[in-house]
Amino acid sequence: MQLPQQHAEGAGPFTTRVTWQRPDGETVVWESRPARRRGTLAVRSPGETGARTATADAEALRRLRRLNGIASAAFVVGGALFALGAAVSQFGWGTTAQSAAIYFAGGLFFNTGGYVCLLQVLNGPRHTPEDGGRLVTSAWKWWGYEPMRLDWLSTFVLFTGTLVFGINLLDSFLQGLTVQQTNRLIWTPDVIGCLLFLLSGHLAFVEICHRPWPCLRSRSLGWWVVAVNQFGSVLFMVSAVAAFTRPATGSLVDAAVANWGTLLGALCFSAGGVLQAYERP
Repeated sequence: MQLPQQHAEGAGPFTTRVTWQRPDGETVVWESRPARRRGTLAVRSPGETGARTATADAEALRRLRRLNGIASAAFVVGGALFALGAAVSQFGWGTTAQSAAIYFAGGLFFNTGGYVCLLQVLNGPRHTPEDGGRLVTSAWKWWGYEPMRLDWLSTFVLFTGTLVFGINLLDSFLQGLTVQQTNRLIWTPDVIGCLLFLLSGHLAFVEICHRPWPCLRSRSLGWWVVAVNQFGSVLFMVSAVAAFTRPATGSLVDAAVANWGTLLGALCFSAGGVLQAYERP
């Protein structure tokens, strides 16, 4: 039975919300983030003012809970380690090498969180308008290429950003670098990683808002997760700009701003991880 599509919303080529009308008069609304994070659809019967929730099957919900728990824990721990590394540097609690080691450990957790977020997209329930608009669970996948899905694109950019940060963190262990080498091997990957984080956050806003620019959805937990993480990305970018090494003097633009930007931005990612723990089925 073919279910006629009534209305699709999104930005550009990306569809983030679709509304169908069932033959019995019920309206089914699929939204990208609630479907992939919570495994839910909104269903409204004729004459009803509110909508009830239809969920995916039990296996899909168990899968979503497990992946969400791993991702949220990874960002909480990763953010905490980044904040600790920045505090060690700012307050002189340890050597530069010790701070770099803490950052590197935090980066591994960010890598894990970014990849698991991508797995959430690849293995989340899919909507099937041909069968009444219900959600179905596909076979498990460790990787997939789906660039025409906005949620895939956002999480792929996020994961790529964590890998680029990994280059920055590895290069920070190098000794005896010139100013030019420091800016090229450490600072440049840092800035690129920050830009990718900002792009990922913007795409996540587009997914929630169903339009090319951000919106205010203060009653949406998903919106708060994205907003807190995006603010952390902004602080990371401020930190990266302040960490540029001046060729003339060999000193950072502002070491204190770089450290505090990283510390506060990392705490935002930890807070985002805590919020994400509640955005589950």
